Amino acid sequence: MTAGAHSGRLPAPFLVPGSSSFTEFLSAQAPGLLPSRRVLPAGAALDAPHGTTIVTLAYSGGVVMAGDRRATMGNLIANRDMEKVFATDEYSLVGIAGTAGLAVELVRLFQVELEHYEKIEGTLMSLEGKANRLASMIRGNLGMAMQGLSVVPLFAGFDVDTAQGRIFSYDVTGGCYEEHDHHSVGSGSLFARGALKKLYRRGGSAEEALRTAVEALYDAADDDSATGGPDVGRRIWPTVGVVDEAGARFVPEDEIAPVVDAIIAARVDNPGGAR
Repeated sequence: MTAGAHSGRLPAPFLVPGSSSFTEFLSAQAPGLLPSRRVLPAGAALDAPHGTTIVTLAYSGGVVMAGDRRATMGNLIANRDMEKVFATDEYSLVGIAGTAGLAVELVRLFQVELEHYEKIEGTLMSLEGKANRLASMIRGNLGMAMQGLSVVPLFAGFDVDTAQGRIFSYDVTGGCYEEHDHHSVGSGSLFARGALKKLYRRGGSAEEALRTAVEALYDAADDDSATGGPDVGRRIWPTVGVVDEAGARFVPEDEIAPVVDAIIAARVDNPGGAR
């Protein structure tokens, strides 16, 4: 045991003033714990589970983010009820697409990063600061992405300074881009984005945004085998998060189920979707 353990005190690195970034602290003291520092053997190829599709859209007073629940591994369904949307702090959400294991680990590290900043600085990081911090973490994963293990999240939150919801997308190199009104990522994003363009109404209510998000995921699942549609038999619904001035929260399943049932009923004689 170390001297710090005998005395009941924290090890010396914890007592030295430094950056408010937990990731920077970890890279200096225990870099092997960072997902981006792991290296695959030369020539290695992993068939790891992947997750898709995430959609998000702004409404009057906040943002809604929804994700399907399917993870695939090649042509197989690796998981039917995977969670892909997470609350990262009181006023933000992140949805993951790409290599599932790395993505979940990156989100957990990001959650600690924001909590660490809040404890050190005594205040919440600005929404743009959160978006840029996530971009730097994605950039650090570039080496893994070049080996086929990419992570491409979608970030959204409520900006307390402007009192509106904002959306940020990324590429594998860590590029950060602010989106307007709506966006989607993942293998089914092309189909989901087409649905969002047709169904989205600027300035709508949270209930309308929820319906539009689930409808877009339904369209994505209709054309993309890697995106899971609502599973009525198993009662598996999309994960839907909402962020507004009251904070981040998830819509209960008993509120999502009637929306899904209404969409399915409306498509019985109209499989192409809403008009």
